Amino acid sequence: MPSLQKIDDYRWRLPRSGDMLVDGVVYADQELVDALERDGTLKQLGGVASLPGIVGPALAMPDAHQGYGFPIGGVAAFDPRVGIVSPGGVGYDINCGVRLLRSKLAAGELGPKRLGELADALLASIPAGVGVGSQKRLSEKELSRIMQQGAAWAVSQGQGTTGDLDFCESGGVLPGADPAAVSDRAVKRGRGQAGSLGAGNHFLELAEVAEVFDAGAANAFGLEPGMLVLWVHSGSRGLGHQVCDDYLRRLNQDPDALRPADRQLIAAPADSPVGRDYLAAMAAAANFAFNNRQLLSEACRRVIGRVLGLGPAGLGMGLVYDVAHNVAKRERHAVEGKQRELMVHRKGATRALGPGHGDLPPRYAKAGQPVLVPGDMGTASYVLKGTARAMADTFASAAHGAGRAMSRTKAKKAARGRDLRAELAANQVIVRAASGKTLAEEMPEAYKDIDRVARVMHHSGIATLVARTRPLAVVKG
Repeated sequence: MPSLQKIDDYRWRLPRSGDMLVDGVVYADQELVDALERDGTLKQLGGVASLPGIVGPALAMPDAHQGYGFPIGGVAAFDPRVGIVSPGGVGYDINCGVRLLRSKLAAGELGPKRLGELADALLASIPAGVGVGSQKRLSEKELSRIMQQGAAWAVSQGQGTTGDLDFCESGGVLPGADPAAVSDRAVKRGRGQAGSLGAGNHFLELAEVAEVFDAGAANAFGLEPGMLVLWVHSGSRGLGHQVCDDYLRRLNQDPDALRPADRQLIAAPADSPVGRDYLAAMAAAANFAFNNRQLLSEACRRVIGRVLGLGPAGLGMGLVYDVAHNVAKRERHAVEGKQRELMVHRKGATRALGPGHGDLPPRYAKAGQPVLVPGDMGTASYVLKGTARAMADTFASAAHGAGRAMSRTKAKKAARGRDLRAELAANQVIVRAASGKTLAEEMPEAYKDIDRVARVMHHSGIATLVARTRPLAVVKG
């Protein structure tokens, strides 16, 4: 690959070469660039830039690292008339995403004992862990409705309010979902997993708003210093994983498939039969994930209220926003001064709409979209806001988290002989986990510096700082 060319302190160009049809652009500072050059991220970005129908540069966000096909933290837009859709550009955990809920509570009023009780109750009440399902097994009819309706299905069952849907990306549902495009195997896996957290990097986190940078935007988002907030991070569980697996297998046998040099980038024309089927199945899995986070947040509301002896009004846990990470969506963006419909792949990246965009709820129209960027279980998380710069330069996209700096295997080796719970407790972070293995894989050193990632976005202008939260109690699968 050619060497990166510095544009400014926070942007770098991967110049077009070989089969690349467009340049790549990397959002990073020097330290993050040094890390990228030690793994396969830039090579993968060059592969993305070689895919047919790509429009504008292939992008890597400041949390980028090597993934399957596309780098995680990768963004690319394609002309749906002549371009492609790629399961590797979405990932296995379709619509892995995060939501943030505010409360009426002051975090400082909850001491370690009460926080520990809350963490224990959440772990006992919320299904979490590898392969752990929910307490209710859905009928196929119920699951079909979830795959079509997304978070609205949970609301129709009394799990939240219609107001929650106003603060979900795309209203908590992607159009075009077709349960018939989802395999029986995927359906079987999904029937028992609605309302479950999963494992890996998924978590529930009670946190305190530690610092506000933009008082106007924070006020619009309903955030105040000292406030107790809840982060919820989960996705489409086994259903989404199976959809990805099914369509990678089908593409490898389909005559319409496009087979680049990197086999992990296998793709299909967006308007081919297999391309249309994948998009319909992906949307169904994404809707399962929207519904899953709605069920999880409502379950958390009940548990927290029960432990603290508060009703919904006293608790006041309102949804700030819910964003998807791993999806491909048809969106309209300005390209060389003209509005065009594009198929935008965001893999380990989040949407970041700027002020005035028509898809924003009225409350956020002036500020821009909340951009939710969780850190690891021992460090800060950030709320930023989308910008006009993001809409112009990154197809309204920003980073989705800290990004891994260490593989899970390396993290487990590095954690040997350490008491991670005690280390985190010494930093005033209570952790509860269904598995010690998960704690090792998700140790703080396994991730990039979230403060650095947030600064890059802020100074490059693709998302600007609104607030920082610090973890108080974390629940992992």
